[in-house]
Amino acid sequence: MSKRRKNQRAVEATPRREKVRDIFVPRPFEGLADEPEWIALRELVPAASAPLRLTPELVEEYGDRPVTLATVLPMAAPAMTKPDGRVLIGLQRHQQSGDVSRDLAEALLCALRTEPGGQVSVPPLPGPGPRLQDILVDGPLEITMHDGFEFWLDPGATDDPAVQASLERANAAIYPTVKLAAAAAAYWCQVPEKAHVRWVLPEDEDTALDALSRLSAAGTLTLGEQTKFAGMFRAHGRLVPVWDLPEDAPAADWEAPVAEFAKRYAEALEEKEPLDAAGRRARQGLLGRQLTLR
Repeated sequence: MSKRRKNQRAVEATPRREKVRDIFVPRPFEGLADEPEWIALRELVPAASAPLRLTPELVEEYGDRPVTLATVLPMAAPAMTKPDGRVLIGLQRHQQSGDVSRDLAEALLCALRTEPGGQVSVPPLPGPGPRLQDILVDGPLEITMHDGFEFWLDPGATDDPAVQASLERANAAIYPTVKLAAAAAAYWCQVPEKAHVRWVLPEDEDTALDALSRLSAAGTLTLGEQTKFAGMFRAHGRLVPVWDLPEDAPAADWEAPVAEFAKRYAEALEEKEPLDAAGRRARQGLLGRQLTLR
């Protein structure tokens, strides 16, 4: 038998792998009670966590294992299991498909199938299957902000010099970030030479953009003196306006200005008439100030 014919038979005998098709979902967190907060934790916040509740069916199958949502895990891992049975899933990760909700659900399920303390293996493309909306008891996220990533570690882990050095490097990359009480999914952060407020708006893009345009036309789009509306970006189907602030003013100083802006924004949302000429010009101006996610 010729070498070519042998190779051909070998190829025919090898079962073909079913190709996993990727599907893009523009609003992966749609339907969750705290959709804007899920977006903020994924895109804006460096170090935070929140407990999650499994559906009764999963609790019956895997036990009532505590599950924690983390903004990011070591090496941007999708999931971890602890020796005591705790499970952590990371929102910010390297490999992902077009449906973030499906990715996170698969990471969580893979972690539940893994023995406590074991290495969790998660496929880069999970294919069809349950999403977060199918496996969690939905409700508002109880978010805890962290100054560093110590929440990753078990007690005593920092006694290891290598672990301590790695933790210090990770913590050094964190920009100070504060969750504001004035509006849901609004966060203050300090970066070199300036500070920002970034707010994930809950309304659909067109509705939010019209309201922002009305405020821009009225000259009330800033958060007060020495502030500037820097622009906005899109994140998972929602708009995120950004304001530049003085570097030296602490986060607490912006609670009142953000609350006042939130009131103006809510009033602008109530206006149902089409935008006038000034509003349309303002809208075009805002569309020209799209920011790159940072």
